[in-house]
Amino acid sequence: MTSYRHEDDAERRRWQDPEAILAGIGLAPGSVFVDVGCGDGFFALPAARIVGPNGRVCGIDIDADALDRLRRTAERDGLANIRLREGAAETTILCEGCTDFVFFGISLHDFSDQQRVLACARAMLAPAGLLVNLDWKKETTGPGPPHAKRFSVEYAAAIIRKAGFSLRSVAGAGPYHYIMVAEAA
Repeated sequence: MTSYRHEDDAERRRWQDPEAILAGIGLAPGSVFVDVGCGDGFFALPAARIVGPNGRVCGIDIDADALDRLRRTAERDGLANIRLREGAAETTILCEGCTDFVFFGISLHDFSDQQRVLACARAMLAPAGLLVNLDWKKETTGPGPPHAKRFSVEYAAAIIRKAGFSLRSVAGAGPYHYIMVAEAA
C-alpha cells in the first residue's frame, strides 16, 4: 500500500524492531490486533506469534500481492490466527467493537482521507481498545517517504484528537519514528 519499498526485512530490522514495538504497546497472548495497511506482514506476522492461538490478527491492505505474500508466509510458518481483507482503509470496518488494538505501522500518512480511516478504526475498537500510530518523524532521513509526505508529531496528534481520541502516550521509536497510543475520548 505504500508508495515506496523497504530494501528488505533484514535491513529494516536494523532500525525497527517489530517485536519490541508490539510488546511496548502491551500486545499479549489472546489479544485481537488489526494491522491497517499491513503490507506483507512486517508487524502482522510477529503480532500473530505474540497473540498466539487464542488471539487473532487481522490485516487490511489494498495491495492484493502483498496480502498473498503475507498469506503464504503465515501458512508456511503455521500461523492460523491471521485473517486478511483486501480493501481501502477509508471504507473497511471488519466488525464493530471487536479489537483490542488498531495499529498503523508507518501507514497513516499514506491514506487519502485520514479522518475516514480513523473513524473506521474507532468503530472497530473495543471500549478499552487502543489506537496505535507508528510513523516517520518529520525529518529528512535515508529510508522512508519524502519529507513533505511525513506528519509531524503535532499534526498526527491533532488529526487523531479530531477523530475522537485522546492520547495516552507519545514517544520516540528508534532513529526514524515516533509512536502514539490513543484511546477513544
